[in-house]
Amino acid sequence: MSDTGRMWGALAQAAIMALALGTSSAHAAEPIRVGEINSYKAQPAFLEPYRQGWQLALEQVNAAGGVQGRPLEVISRDDNGNPGDSVRVAEELRTREKVELLFGGFLSNTGLALTDYAKQRRMFFLAAEPLTDKITWAQGNRYTFRLRPSTYMQVAALIPEAAKLQKTRWAIVYPNYEYGQSALNSFKSLLKAQQPDVEFVAEVAAPLGKVDAGAVVQALADAKPDAIFNILFATDLTRFVREGETRGLFEGREVVSLLTGEPEYMDALGADAPEGWLITGYPWYAIDTPYNQRFVADYRARFNDYPRLGSVVGYASLMSIAEGLKKAGGTDTDALVEAFRGLTLDSPFGPITYRALDHQSTMGVFVGRSALQENKGVMVDFQYRDGATLMPPDEEVRRLRPAAD
Repeated sequence: MSDTGRMWGALAQAAIMALALGTSSAHAAEPIRVGEINSYKAQPAFLEPYRQGWQLALEQVNAAGGVQGRPLEVISRDDNGNPGDSVRVAEELRTREKVELLFGGFLSNTGLALTDYAKQRRMFFLAAEPLTDKITWAQGNRYTFRLRPSTYMQVAALIPEAAKLQKTRWAIVYPNYEYGQSALNSFKSLLKAQQPDVEFVAEVAAPLGKVDAGAVVQALADAKPDAIFNILFATDLTRFVREGETRGLFEGREVVSLLTGEPEYMDALGADAPEGWLITGYPWYAIDTPYNQRFVADYRARFNDYPRLGSVVGYASLMSIAEGLKKAGGTDTDALVEAFRGLTLDSPFGPITYRALDHQSTMGVFVGRSALQENKGVMVDFQYRDGATLMPPDEEVRRLRPAAD
């Protein structure tokens, strides 16, 4: 062969090798496609910070090399707060976008729809926010895990302080759908167990997002309770608080309130934020753990804003998925399920573990009192209740979660 022929042969061989290496490199860098579904249009106060939370985590994971050399790619869809739309976009993500797992959900009804979808399609689903107990108990399944403390856990965190109030006549106001009904029942049963002489003098249901604040406040006032348990949130909470303050409903009465201390809802109330209520929330400005301080600093640097509770949920959800994929060694669904059973990682709330027993994480709840500082609602005198201490006994969980796996 001539020198020219040998030269062209060497060049051709080099080109083939470069193409092979390029193909191999491209394959190694193929992203892991993760589907995300939520009610961004219906619940923007919580879900915009939530989206920023998972975006921050996504950027940090990929900047650190992704998972086993593969970047994560999140493909997000809005479900309009509708269970039917949740299932429709989940199917679109699975079949058209070829995602390998799902996370998200906000409302309990959309979360349950996605839980059932995961079961039917045998697809991994991390329920980020939906609080209904059914997700990990009555309708729990092999493929579904949940990050946030359940409704039962949220209520259980408040019960010790509520019982210390020694009030016997309680009125309850709640949104009339799965989350509200579950919180109502848990509060009544748990408080009754702590304080047998308690009496529930009114239970006022309100349609989600459409509370008639005047009628609700009047019904509660007519019952003449010693204390009020509030389960309303978002815009319903804002209307209820302002109407109740105008009519003097809260004067001389203790109020125990779920979710009210979350910055999303305190911010909306502004100078009208209640004072002295027993609440749950996220006092990001006063949690001095190194992890939370780093998270707050990173979030502020990225978005020029402070984090909300939704920010933590979004961030911890994506970080959980990254750690689960690493432990599983890939995207195989069964391997990922097994990896999440007992998976432990750190978070702005502290270390959390996904329990093998019911697939519920041990993320806990901050409980404190509401106060006004510089015309803005904050949490004071708070303490952290570890989620591992807020569960019913294991034998009770097994009864509530029939043969889910």
